[in-house]
Order: sequence, then C-alpha cells, then structure tokens
Amino acid sequence: MTPAIISTILRASATAFVARFLLVFMFLGSGINKLTDFAGAQAEMAHFGLNPPWLFAVLTILTQLGGGLLILLNRATWLGAGALAAFTALTIPIAHHFWSMEGPMAQVEFYFVMEHLSVLGGMLLVAILAERMRAA
Repeated sequence: MTPAIISTILRASATAFVARFLLVFMFLGSGINKLTDFAGAQAEMAHFGLNPPWLFAVLTILTQLGGGLLILLNRATWLGAGALAAFTALTIPIAHHFWSMEGPMAQVEFYFVMEHLSVLGGMLLVAILAERMRAA
C-alpha cells in the first residue's frame, strides 16, 4: 500500500509536469542548441554521414522541439513520444554502433545504447499514461 503522502505527490498535476519536463529536457536542450548554432548542427549531421546536412539538421530540430513540446504540454503525447522514440532508436545505428568498435570507445557507446533503450521505455510509458488519463 502506498503511503498517503506519496500517493498525493504522485497524483499531483505538478508532479506529472515535472516528470514530463525531465523526460524531454535533453531533447529540448539539444533542439534549442541546434537551432541557435545551425552551422554546428549541420556539421554534426555531416559527421555522421547524413546528407544533405541542412535537411537532417532541420528535421532533427523539428523532431526534438516538436516532440518535446507535445509531451511537455501533454497534447498528442503519443505523437511526441513516438517521434522522439523513433529518433532515439535511429541514433543507435547512426551514432552509437558499438558493435563495429573496439576497446573503451565500444564500451562507452554500448552504455549510450543502454541509456537510449531506457529513454525508449520512458517514451512508451508517458504515452501509455497519457492515454489512460484521457480514457479515465
């Protein structure tokens, strides 16, 4: 049985907002950074072999900011979570392909992949919870 104070905290709309904010913080920060340093965003896309770099930079910015805001505002949460989940999953073979690396770098990238898989779970969970709240 959950203690009453914990139940109250978990049911509070402010707690849900903070949880959504923490989940999308890295996407919003990255999207804002790419928007304010578009040349750097293009260089990052080129580094990973994504061509044309400007198009992938724009798509990344739109996905990170749009998906993050949809989740943060709890509007079409399924769409924001789905977009960010797809984006996160795609970064694994593009940027974190530990299976083709050796030594310490392979280990670091493996841990990034594990973190990305956790983020995928968070995206699925936020979409499930938003749907359940709408159905209630």
